[in-house]
Amino acid sequence: MATDSATRADAELPLRERKKRRTRRALEETALRLFGERGFDATTLDELVDEVAISKRTFFRNYASKEDVAMAAEIELWDAYVAEVRGADLHGPVLACLRDALVAAVRRLGDDWDRRFVATRTLVDRTPTLRDRSLLLSVTVQERIVSALEDKLGLDGRKDMRLWLVGEVSLSAWRCGSKNWVAGRGTVEGGRGQDRTRTLIRRVEEAFDTIPDSLALCA
Repeated sequence: MATDSATRADAELPLRERKKRRTRRALEETALRLFGERGFDATTLDELVDEVAISKRTFFRNYASKEDVAMAAEIELWDAYVAEVRGADLHGPVLACLRDALVAAVRRLGDDWDRRFVATRTLVDRTPTLRDRSLLLSVTVQERIVSALEDKLGLDGRKDMRLWLVGEVSLSAWRCGSKNWVAGRGTVEGGRGQDRTRTLIRRVEEAFDTIPDSLALCA
């Protein structure tokens, strides 16, 4: 179900774009439901498009594959993260800038995104095909972040491994923080919407804050 804020935002778009967004939402919601009930591999693309009452041609105008519709919430996150980094005016430690960009991306994804992301991660955890797809997305977003940093800092990632390391550390902090959040560690009891999003941000910020102690850890 679309949130009030999403509905208001849609109302400002041209009719064609509103229809496209409604189709994408219907596909994402139906895909997560069917994949959750029947399993990703056991659900065919024919069953998905029949359930939404669209053609395969319409499906492929919106998504490249069944994997992409299942991973839509994660893809939205990475696109938003890269956009924030590219639009940021970087000052100070780059890792802190990446943390701020990641938090800003989560904040602007909308009230319903967190629910879809949890459903996606639950599905990924039990589906090897989607685990592989998630790992590939993580590698790809690291490359995109490094490219953005190269442009902004005037550095060459082929010669300066710091760009790759800082990109990977930011993604590792995300993975640790979001994993704790999905698992319910420290979440607000009965939280939803903005409460859930604020809790996710806290878990991610905690992971970033732990990085210095982690690097200094001794046996």
